[in-house]
Amino acid sequence: MKKFLTILITKLLRFAGKLIGRGSSKPGQVALKLCPDILSRMELPKYIIAVTGSNGKTSTVEMIAHILTQNGLTVAWNKEGSNQIEGVTTLVLGSATLGGKVKADILLIESDERFARYTFKYIRPTHYVITNLYRDQLTRNGHPEWVYDALADSITDGTQLILNADDPLVSAFGQGREDVIWFGADKLSTDTEDLVSVYNDGAYCPVCKAPMVYSTHHYNHIGHYRCTACGYHRHDTQYTITSVDMDKGEMTIDGTHTITLALKSLYNIYNILSAYTVASIVGVDGAKIAADMNHYVLKNGRVITFSLGSRRGTMLTSKHENSISYDQSIRVAAAYKEGCDVLIIVDAVSRKYFTSDVSWLYDIDFEMLGSDNIHQIVLAGKYVNDLAVRFSYTDIPSERIKLFESIDEAADYLNSDRSEYIYVITCFSDKGKFLVKVKED
Repeated sequence: MKKFLTILITKLLRFAGKLIGRGSSKPGQVALKLCPDILSRMELPKYIIAVTGSNGKTSTVEMIAHILTQNGLTVAWNKEGSNQIEGVTTLVLGSATLGGKVKADILLIESDERFARYTFKYIRPTHYVITNLYRDQLTRNGHPEWVYDALADSITDGTQLILNADDPLVSAFGQGREDVIWFGADKLSTDTEDLVSVYNDGAYCPVCKAPMVYSTHHYNHIGHYRCTACGYHRHDTQYTITSVDMDKGEMTIDGTHTITLALKSLYNIYNILSAYTVASIVGVDGAKIAADMNHYVLKNGRVITFSLGSRRGTMLTSKHENSISYDQSIRVAAAYKEGCDVLIIVDAVSRKYFTSDVSWLYDIDFEMLGSDNIHQIVLAGKYVNDLAVRFSYTDIPSERIKLFESIDEAADYLNSDRSEYIYVITCFSDKGKFLVKVKED
C-alpha cells in the first residue's frame, strides 16, 4: 500500500507540475520523503542504461532515445534533464504502473556525475556510459579528480561500463575491470601533434601521477596518451570514429557507416559515437543507426538557428563555468569558412550559486577567435568588462571587438545590413535574453 500511494501521489504531482510548467524534481522529492527506498521496490526493464559525465549527457541521452524509439523500442527517459535522484525518481515512478512496473523496454537515465552514487544506490544500471570528465563549475565541482572520486562510488559489480577511451581520467574507471566497452576516435585529420589549449589536464597519469605523453590530440586532453612510468595508456576501442571531414560535415564509424552532421563539432561526434555504441549493444543495426542520425538536430535547445533582421545565425549554448564547452562552440565559429561575426554573452556566471568568480574565463581558448574567418567579435552582458580584460591577453586587434553591457544593444548593433552569418555563444541562463530579440527557425 505504501508503494501504491507513493506512486499515485508522484503521478498526481507530476501531472500538476506539467499543467503549471514546473520542473520534474519536486514529485520525486516528495516520493523519497514518503518512501526513501521506493526506487528499490520498482520492477525495472531488462535494460537500464545510465549516462553521466561532465559534458554531453543531455545530448547523448536524447540521441539514444531517438535511435531506439525509431527502431520500435519504448524508452522511459528524463527529457527535462532533471538528473539528480529526485528527478530520476519522478521519471521512474511516472513511467510505472500503480503496481510499480516501469512500462518501457528501456529505462534511460541521465545522471548528474556528482550525485550518481545516490541514485545508483537503489538502481543498478545494466549499462553505464561515462562520456568525459572536464573542468566544470569550479564553485560546485572543484577539480575533475574530485568528481572522479565521487563518481567511482556509483559503479557496482554487474554493470557493464561504456567508457570514452580517449579521456585518460574516464578510462581509469576501467582499470582492473573485465566488462568494459570502449569507444573513441582514431587519429583524425583535425588532430594536432601538440596540445592546443590554454591548460593541460592530461599532463599527468591519473594512476601513478607520472608525466604522460600524447601521440595525437583530438582536443584539449582528449586523445591518444601513454604514461611514461606505469604504462597506463589509451585502450583499443570496439566502436571507433575512423575518419571525420569537418568541411563536408561527415563522420565515419568503424570504417563503414557515414553520418552527416547537423553540427560540425568534435563534441558532437563523440556524443553521436556514444549513442551509436549504446544502440549497437541493444541490438540496432549500424546502418539503421547511421540513417537515423543523418542530419539529426537536437531538440534540447543547445543549438538554435535564428534570424536577426535579414541576417541568419546559430546560437550555441554552453555550460556555465565550463571552458571546454565554450571551446567547442568557439571552434565551430572559427571554422566557418564563409566568414561570420561572433557574439559572446556572459550575463550570469552560475545557474545555482551566488558567485562572481570569472576565473574560468581564463581557461577558455578565446585565442581561436583570431581566425581570419571571424570578422567582428561582440562582447555583451553584465560581465562584459571581465570579458574585455580576458581578451586583452589575446592577440586579437581591439578594433575587431565591440563591447555592450546591454544584450539588447548588442543585438541591435548586429541587426544591420551586413550579410555575415552570426554565431552567438552563451550559457543556458542567458540564451533567452538574446532570443527575445530574434525569430527562431
